[in-house]
Amino acid sequence: MITSENRQNAHSDIDHIFKDLLPAQGMAERPEQVTLSHRMLDAMLDSSIALCDAGTGIGKTYAYLVAGTVFRRLRADSGLDMSPILASTSSIALQNAIQREYLPLLSAVLMADRMITSPLRAVIRKGKSHYVCDERLERRLAQVDLKKKNQAAAEALLSLREWLDADEAVHLSGYDRARVCVPPVCDCQRDSCRYRAFLDHCGSAQFAFQICNHNLLLADAIHRNTGRQPILPDSCAVIIDEAHKLPEAARQMFGTTLEASDIQSLIRSLRQEKYLLASESLADMAGPLLKKMALPFIEDRPFDQFARLLTGPERTMAVIGRQLYGLLTPPTRKALARVFASTAMFNGSWPDMVFYTAEDKRGGTMLCSTVSDLTAQLRGTLWSQDRPMILTSGTLAVGTDFRRFKEETGLLADERVTESVSLSPFDYQKNCLLYLPEFPPRQKDRGYYDLLAEEVAVLLEAAWGHALVLFTSYAAMSAVKERLTRRELDWPLFILGRNPAHTTEHFKAKPGSVLLATGAAWEGFDFPGDCVSLLVIPRLPFARPDAVKEKEREQYPTLHAFIRAVVVPEMQIKLKQGFGRAIRTETDTCVVAILDERAAEDQRYFQDVLDALPEMRITSDPQEVESFINRVKPDGYFLEGCA
Repeated sequence: MITSENRQNAHSDIDHIFKDLLPAQGMAERPEQVTLSHRMLDAMLDSSIALCDAGTGIGKTYAYLVAGTVFRRLRADSGLDMSPILASTSSIALQNAIQREYLPLLSAVLMADRMITSPLRAVIRKGKSHYVCDERLERRLAQVDLKKKNQAAAEALLSLREWLDADEAVHLSGYDRARVCVPPVCDCQRDSCRYRAFLDHCGSAQFAFQICNHNLLLADAIHRNTGRQPILPDSCAVIIDEAHKLPEAARQMFGTTLEASDIQSLIRSLRQEKYLLASESLADMAGPLLKKMALPFIEDRPFDQFARLLTGPERTMAVIGRQLYGLLTPPTRKALARVFASTAMFNGSWPDMVFYTAEDKRGGTMLCSTVSDLTAQLRGTLWSQDRPMILTSGTLAVGTDFRRFKEETGLLADERVTESVSLSPFDYQKNCLLYLPEFPPRQKDRGYYDLLAEEVAVLLEAAWGHALVLFTSYAAMSAVKERLTRRELDWPLFILGRNPAHTTEHFKAKPGSVLLATGAAWEGFDFPGDCVSLLVIPRLPFARPDAVKEKEREQYPTLHAFIRAVVVPEMQIKLKQGFGRAIRTETDTCVVAILDERAAEDQRYFQDVLDALPEMRITSDPQEVESFINRVKPDGYFLEGCA
């Protein structure tokens, strides 16, 4: 039993860690971070669902790791079980950072102070497809002639005898990965199976934290709700970081996706097994669909454009199934069944499903379906679990309003929900300037892209490059790129395309350069320092109408009510995410320019823009942009990137 005295001692531990121990390691004491950690601990103690909007620079990761560690310590002191904390994030980078950076430092500090007697350890959990099946690996190595393979791919395949996690084999081909990964039903019965040994190892009491992504968290919740064996061990609390991405993960988990790579992999498998006629037939019939899916993703491209191209591939797979099903190897048979089922789903009529498109990992289009009532699914699986949950992100709320996120996730009427907003410690009034032109380019004007490119060029001159221009469409990005290229800028110009990691590395390596980007660049990319000293947003990031939105629109009495309740809050959250690319550290300085005429001072969305962003100075004068840059930047800044 947890007593009031134990509870108070736990809160005292949080103060001691943040006010004494971590500052001794050179970490600044941040009052908002300490308060946030206290709120998270209270949520764990009260078994509530805490929505914690944490501004940039708060240090929310340490806030919840400290709260979780203190919570487990309190449970041990109170005679309760030492179940782990489950931490779910959407990015592999953050998962690795928690395991390899955050926890080791915190562990060392607490052990030195004798607050804990054994190190804090974490294990990263992934889906079966990330791990190697020893039996399938040996079968694949017996089939393939390594001398005929690409050397890097051959070495990657051989390295899997040492690596259980296939992600560690960087050059492993997609085809080989599909052939050696653990199948959905793992039944090899090997006594020496590394995967089974890994699962046993994961379930041991030595791990204080279990780390996974949102998809695996939801898969575990679905298993528990349907009476199947849980994927993850029981935990005493759940932390969902980057929680703003939970709704999209849920749409995928409670629906179906079809990527071009799924069809291409099936074609390769048929060819590999010498069913050349079947392979060529499927390639021919799927060709138009694959060509369209490979084009750069455009949000407003109708789903019907893809659906009408599914009939040929579906019929071809039906024929292949009838003629070859019993002759195919089990992996190819399963792949055929899965792709055929997905194609039939997207080519059919299902009143309880919503069909839409999304951007795949390669920048192309994948086809998606989801249940029309996502909130009921989340309530019946995730929120029905009797354990405390912390949901945190920098973009859960607009101002102090969490309504939109709660509507999306089915938490609007849940009595366990608590809310808190932790403001960023950054001095935006001093370090940031918002530029809203007095006469912005109007999209309906003739020569709009000429005017837009001219406005961007003026800002680049004022800021001496060092810019990120965030577009809401590939078409707009291409149009402005063409016009800026003709101007022969003084700074290198980069376009974020199919290989974003490669492009951003080059962008960061050339100070003063300019990056034009869209899509995934609105969040997740980190540009600290002077790299991005000018952030330009040509259009407010309103979502394009799609089938999901059309279905949601039915719940509102008028279009205006839908726009104010759904469309505007989603735009504001996306704008916050884009703004987060500008100021990443306490010493960063940046001009943020929004060139959309709808954001001008006398226009309809002016106040909505201000409500979404931190309070900062505003100007409509390009000369003030130049003066601000001249005032806040060191002399060396003006020598970077010039031709």
